[in-house]
Amino acid sequence: MAIEPEEKPVQPSEAEPDINVTPLIDVLLVLLIIFMVLTPIKPHKLESKIPERAKPEVEVVNPLVTVLSVQTDARGRITGVKIQNEGPFTLEELSERLTEALSSLPSDRRTVFIRAARNAIYGQVIQVIDIAKAAGASPIGLQIDDLPES
Repeated sequence: MAIEPEEKPVQPSEAEPDINVTPLIDVLLVLLIIFMVLTPIKPHKLESKIPERAKPEVEVVNPLVTVLSVQTDARGRITGVKIQNEGPFTLEELSERLTEALSSLPSDRRTVFIRAARNAIYGQVIQVIDIAKAAGASPIGLQIDDLPES
């Protein structure tokens, strides 16, 4: 009787996995060819339309709101108030003019923005707000800007 050598069972740690990468390389080459064909079809530059600059002498006026531009001197005292670039008016004239302007508008379009320079005296701007309230303005907003000299 012949003694056969014992077969050693293969241990899991001794097995070496082997990934077949041939199909993956084929897919990679197909994708490469597709991208090479599509690249010349893409636009090379983006066209954009840039709006022209507004002319500085033309001011855009929103018809839904009334803007009161408060003009001040170097000390911050009010010298006049413009209503939608009309005027300037004194505080006494402002009440009449603003009442006329707001009475012709519907109640939902009586919004008033008061635009004043940073150096304007606070108490005098409050007088303009009171005049606007008495004329029927609602709501009233403030725009504190460094206004251009005009």
